[in-house]
Order: sequence, then structure tokens, then C-alpha cells
Amino acid sequence: MSDTRGGPEPVAHRARPADPADPADPAGPARARGPARSGIGPEGSGAGGEHDGSGEGSGEWSGEGSGEGSGEGEGSGGESLLTVVVALVANALLALAKSVAAVVTGSAAMVAEAAHSWADTGNEVFLLVAERSGGRPRDAEHPRGYGRATYVWSLVAAFGLFSAGAVVSVWHGVTQLGSTEEEASFVVNYVVLGVALVLEGTSFVQASRQVGGDARRWGVHPLRYVAETSNPTLRAVFFEDASALVGIVLAAAGIGLHQLTGDPVWDALASIAIGVLLAVVAVFLMRRNMAYLLGEGLGPQLQARVLRSLLAHPQIERITYLHVEYVGPQRLFVVAAVDLVGDDAESALAVRLRGLEADVEQDPMIEDAVLTLALPAEASLAP
Repeated sequence: MSDTRGGPEPVAHRARPADPADPADPAGPARARGPARSGIGPEGSGAGGEHDGSGEGSGEWSGEGSGEGSGEGEGSGGESLLTVVVALVANALLALAKSVAAVVTGSAAMVAEAAHSWADTGNEVFLLVAERSGGRPRDAEHPRGYGRATYVWSLVAAFGLFSAGAVVSVWHGVTQLGSTEEEASFVVNYVVLGVALVLEGTSFVQASRQVGGDARRWGVHPLRYVAETSNPTLRAVFFEDASALVGIVLAAAGIGLHQLTGDPVWDALASIAIGVLLAVVAVFLMRRNMAYLLGEGLGPQLQARVLRSLLAHPQIERITYLHVEYVGPQRLFVVAAVDLVGDDAESALAVRLRGLEADVEQDPMIEDAVLTLALPAEASLAP
């Protein structure tokens, strides 16, 4: 989580005054959004403030700036869904083909590849559930939306990759280390691996295209973007497809060395190597999803962009406290202590604060904003 303090911490989760614009919901937790406006700028979670998600342009509420990334929060959802569907179709076809080849040839590496593809197929189903569950609009029971459900289902998918892919591959490879059984047909394996290379490559191209486009909008390197993005389904598909391509190379090398030397140990070693590869990817994905479920905050540069965006609002004179954390893919929860322009009575200030919260939430990346009044003695924050 990211906290920026300029004095005593205000009470963040307070009873919220009624919203006169929403008489049907006195607490107003599910306020309707206005037209999406260009807002904060490039995403980059930066675990523990390590990475800042640097980028150019900041189109803030004032309407100035380039507004890079202004449509990212909205447009990437449909593209992420397409990326998952492409990966699902490719992995399902490959799982069947590799399973048949594993049965026909008896190759340990092909068994590992089949387990890999079946694990990926199951994972894509979980990722589709993640997209659907996390995309639901917020309501009275979930004022910050359902975005964290995306991380829950993505975590389940990553664990499936570890258990059904990595463990099975390593176990089967170890059991085949002392095997002397010859493969029935090397040609079948090569044909299936060739088809797998085409299908996995197609899925990887789709994932890479989305990563590259989003990274350009946010102004960061594609690999850094996909490692740090708050979009877990995109990260999962990208790394699973990348590991699948590496796995195909490992399987082909193991089968080829088996054919050249006549020693099946190479096949078994390839199976173990594929399993270790899957374990590394699965652990990485699990750790990233756990970080967001625990409320990972923003890096210092994006934190500063949020602060600048708030300060650019014509009703905000200064800010003395700011807390920002992710509550879903490209969705932020913002708590701030603000000093408003003017000197209104308390009753008028309550109405202004609620209207200001609704206005701040029009930014595509801000799911929920909670604002409180700053104390006169508190120091102002500077971006």
C-alpha cells in the first residue's frame, strides 16, 4: 500500500454523508460514473516502491497534458479477453495432440508437454472466470468493485500450473530416468511439436501485441510492463505462452538427443527441465497475485501523478495525506485529506466533498475515492 503523509493521519473509512444526487442510496457507495476523462498516466505497481512505472504525459483533470493511457483502463478489458480465448483454443488443441503423441511414442518429454498444455488449458478457463468476475460493476456491498476477484482466480490458475504442470512433469521425468524403453516414433513427436510451435506462437503473438500496445501507452519497457501490470490475466497468458515456447524447445532437444545417442535419459531430463520451468513461472505468478490481494501500492512516480491529478482539480487547494492502492486491474482506491478552495460552512463542505469524490471517480483508473478535510496545522504534500 502507498501512504503519503504530511501530518496526523485522518480517519479514512468514515461514515459518509448522504449524497443529494443519489436519494435511493443514502450511503452512496455505488455512485454512477460520469464520462471517462483522461487522468493519472502510466501504470507501474512497483512492489514496495521499488519500481515507479515511469512514462511520459499525464493528461490530468485540468484537461492539459497528452493524456497517455487515457483509454487503457477501459479498452484493455476486451483485448485481454481475446488474448485469453486465443490461448485457450490453442492450448486445448495442443493438449489433445500432445497426449496422443505421448501415448503413441512413450516420450517422457512429450508427457511433460501434454501435462503443460492441459494445465494451461485449465488455467485459461480460470482466467476467463477471472475476467468475468472481476469486471462486474461495483455495488452497495462492494463499493470498490470486484476487481480483486481477478487476482483470486488468477492465483488459482497459477497454482494449477504448478500442481498439474510442474509437479507432474518433474515426477514423470524422475521416474523415467532409469528407463531403457525406446520411443515408437520420433517423427510423430517432431510433427506435434512443430504444430505446437505454430499454435503457441500465434497465442504468444496476440499476448505480445497487447503487451506492446499497453506498454507504449504507459511509456515503459514491455517486459517491465507485463511483470508489473495490475492486469493478472495478461501477465499469466504472456508468461505461460513464453514458457510453452521454451518448453517446446526443451522437449525437441531432449527427443533429438535421445534419437542421436539412443539414451532415453535425455528425454527424461527434458521432462524435468520443463517441470522446473513451469514451477518458476507458477511461483512468480502466484507471488504477483498475492501481492495485489494484500493491497500492493503504487510506485513513487505514479503516486506523484495521482497527487498532481488531485491538486489540478479546481476545488482542491492543498492535500496533506494521500493513500492509494490497487483494488483491481487498472483500478485504484484513493484516500486523501484535502483543503478545499473557499471558506464554506460545515454543511456545505460535506456536500462539496461528496460531489468532489464523484468528480474524482470519473477518472477511468479510480474505482473509489474517499476524501476528508485536512487540518490547518498539517503540512501540504508536494508531488
